[in-house]
Amino acid sequence: MEMMDLSSYRGKKNVVLYFYPKDGTPGCTITAIGFSDRDTEFNKLDTVVFGVSRDDVLSHQAFRDEHGLSVQLLADTEEEVCRLYQVIQDKIVDGHPKSCLLRSTFIIDKKGVVRHILQDVNPRAHVEEVLKVCRSLDFAHAN
Repeated sequence: MEMMDLSSYRGKKNVVLYFYPKDGTPGCTITAIGFSDRDTEFNKLDTVVFGVSRDDVLSHQAFRDEHGLSVQLLADTEEEVCRLYQVIQDKIVDGHPKSCLLRSTFIIDKKGVVRHILQDVNPRAHVEEVLKVCRSLDFAHAN
């Protein structure tokens, strides 16, 4: 329940920042469990993983507790970060405007440079795909 600034990881860790629609939904649960289960592998790549949604911190805590998640979840209830990373898409649903969060992942190196973006991801294959990209960027041996 504290503010987090990605710049605090600059020079220290690579960052995987994944955006997901909602705590507790099937696809989001699969992804969060997948990242939690592969935590050791990301650590070996000197990489920290953050999940971001528009849910509040209480929802995140319940989601983490219910599924035993270790992945760090960030609350963006005002959509500031989501809009900054352009993962909000405004749609018309049943004749009414609705903002939808697009499943997207940003892989950021220790210098703070976005090295890879994955969009419209498949929750079942996503974590393995992110690991593959991190390995290909040689995060284990990068500065």
